[in-house]
Formats: sequence, C-alpha cells, structure tokens
Amino acid sequence: MAQATAPSSRFISGFGVQVLVGMVAGLALGLLARRLGVGEGQAGHALAETLHQVGSIFIQLLRVLVPPLVFTAIVASIANLRELQNAARLVWKTLLWFAITALIAVAIGITLGVTLQPGAHAALDAAAAAAPRTNGSWLDFLTSLVPSNILGLNASTKVGEAGASTSLSFNVLQILVIALAAGIAALRVGPAGEGFLAFNASALAVVRKVLSWVIRLTPIGTVGLLGNAVAQYGWTTLGQLGAFTGAIYLGLALVLFVVYPILLAAHGLNPLKFFASAWPAIQLAFVSRSSIGTLPVTETVTEGGLGVPRAYAAFAVPLGATTKMDGCAAIYPALSAIFIAQFYHLPLELTDYALIVAVSVLGSAATAGLTGATVMLTLTLSTLGLPLEGAGLLLAIDPILDMGRTAVNVAGQALVPTLVAKQEGILDQTAYDAAAGVAPAVSQEGGAVTQS
Repeated sequence: MAQATAPSSRFISGFGVQVLVGMVAGLALGLLARRLGVGEGQAGHALAETLHQVGSIFIQLLRVLVPPLVFTAIVASIANLRELQNAARLVWKTLLWFAITALIAVAIGITLGVTLQPGAHAALDAAAAAAPRTNGSWLDFLTSLVPSNILGLNASTKVGEAGASTSLSFNVLQILVIALAAGIAALRVGPAGEGFLAFNASALAVVRKVLSWVIRLTPIGTVGLLGNAVAQYGWTTLGQLGAFTGAIYLGLALVLFVVYPILLAAHGLNPLKFFASAWPAIQLAFVSRSSIGTLPVTETVTEGGLGVPRAYAAFAVPLGATTKMDGCAAIYPALSAIFIAQFYHLPLELTDYALIVAVSVLGSAATAGLTGATVMLTLTLSTLGLPLEGAGLLLAIDPILDMGRTAVNVAGQALVPTLVAKQEGILDQTAYDAAAGVAPAVSQEGGAVTQS
C-alpha cells in the first residue's frame, strides 16, 4: 500500500513559522483594534471588521470542502479497507480507543471540578442566567442520525424586519451515515459498483487538490481568526469566571500534554515526534474553533506525518471529526455541570458523577449531529436534572474556551488512528520517526504529501 512521503523539514518548518507569525500578527492586530475601540464609529471598528471577514472567508473555504471530502473519503476508505485483512478489528479498536480516551478525559474533568470547586469562586449574578437557544436531547441525537435527504442538508428559515431568509447547512453526521451506506452497498453489488468507486476515487483526488490550495492560506486565515477573537472578546471577559476558565484549560493541558504523551510512550512512540507532525492541525483547530473545518489538515498530517495508512486514516479521521471530542464532549461538560451544581448549591451524588461519565462517553456524537459544545452541555444538564439556565452563565467566554477545546479534539482525532495503526502493525514507523510535519500540499494523485 502506498504511503505518504515525508516532505522536507525545511519546507515544513517554514510553514509552521508562517502560521506562528500569523498568530502573533493576529494577536497584535486584535489588541490594537480593541484598544482603539471596536464599536460602530470607533477607530478600531474597520480593523476589527477586516479581521472578522478574513477569518470568516478562510473558514468558509475550508467548510465548503467538508461535505465532498467526508463523503468521498469515507466511501474510498471502505473500498480500501477490503484490502486489509483486519478491517473489522480496526473499526472496533478505533471505537474502543475513542471511548477509552473520552473516559480518561471526563475523569480528569470531574476530578478538577471536585477538587478546585470553580462554582464556589464565581462572582456572577444568578439573575443574568438564561437558558441557551440550542438544547441537546437524546431524541434529537437519534433523529439526527437519520438523513433527511441524500445530501445531508438542513434548511432553516428566519423571519426578520427585512423579510424571510432561508439558509442551508450540512449535517456531517448524516453525510457520514450516507457515505457508509453508499460505500458498503457499492461493495455488496460487486462489479456493478466498480464504476461508482472509480468515480469516487477521482472525485476524492480533485477535492484533495483543491483543499491543498486552501490550506496554503492558513497563515493568512490565522491572522483574521485569532485577531477577531481577541478584538471581540479580549481577556477582560475572563475576570468573573477566572477559576472556571483556569480549571478548563488545566484539564485540557493535562489531556494534551500528559495523557496523550503517556499513551504514545506506552505504545513505543515518541510523543515529541507526534506533536511535531500533528501541530499544524492543532494550531489551525485552536484558531478556527472547528474540528470539521480542520478536517482536511488533520487527515493530511495523520497520513503524511504520522504514517497512518491512507485506507485506514481516511475512515478514522472523518469519523473522529464527528464523534471524537475529548475537549467539547468530555472535559467541558463534566467541569461545567459540576460548576453549575456548585453555583446553585445543588449537591451531586455518586450516581450523578456516573451519569456524567456515561453521557460524555456515549453522547459525543450528539455534538456533531447538532451544534457545538453547548448542545453537549445542555444534554448533560438535562440528564442530571440541573437548571439549563446555568449554561447561559458560561456563554460569554465560550469562544475563548472553544479554542482550547477544539485543539484537544483535533489532537485526539489524530492520536487514536496512530495508536491503533501501531497496535495493528500497519504504522509507517519511518514516516512517524521522521517527524518533519506535513506541508500544506497534497499530490494530484490524492494522497502523497509533496514539496511544491
């Protein structure tokens, strides 16, 4: 099986430096805009709007490629998995490691919540709490698994003063279900499905080529994304929720820089080399706050830098981008639920902590089926019987928290395929040990990362 070739370290380090420079420039421009004032008519308004537009356009370019990428990658991976004798075992081990790492993450969240008691140190007015507009439930999650149309599209209409407007969005979980069904059906029909699989392979190569052009814009997108976050939210919003924010980022740091390295070392893999290759995806996840938007980069670094076979990575990474969320679906809802219980002086029993664990491990996909970490939090709160209004207390700083959460999500989405590939003896150890990272380029043939 062809493996992605490792690009030169010079080219990779150059791209990493460009992204780092973009982060520094974004931080500086965001602080400048905030100092000048970002309100209408203030001196920094134009700069803030420019940063917002640059970041939004970059994320839009990434997201527009996600539906065709997820569909074609999943179908192609199912076709390629037939070449592997242990395909079924790869799938089950992937799901098992998803659950294991989520269990560890939620355990850390609960431990920090009980130990640090952030809810007891919050200087907030309970009267300001309001239930979020988007709530999660198990029924919504189950419903979201059933495709409403062949494209996995959702339509929503809003009526305002200017009239009614309709917007379309895609449901990644539904696209995943459709792709799984199409890929399996193509294999089951035998020769009649070969034409479809060949067309899908060509489409995947085209999508990969286009996304390689978009990924090259990452340094520019980083300036807009990080600059906009700083300009809009700054650091003063953390004041009243400092203990909670600190607990969240401490938990995220423990998972990213302690738990993940321990798991890698236990499998005989050098953690530093993992981060050297996966860092472009982690960086982009931090500034973009989107696992789905980062999916093209995550898949590229997993194949090209970490040495995971394309046939397996093309399945595991898109699956992870929709269901593997140690930050949004494990640490955050666990700590937040404990925070809210402490804030309202509601005691939690041992059974409540068990429910937090169960919801975090089993309900991660609800985050992908609906919208964001708030859905996972409200799902946890409703399961525990805690007031949903408590979630409204945390919305003011959610964008700042979401940066760290998404970075951990994406790191885990690259970690699990690496661990499973190592266990199954299919990891390209030479590519992994090279630790040169992955350039923002994909070959026209659809897989090998090249120096352009």
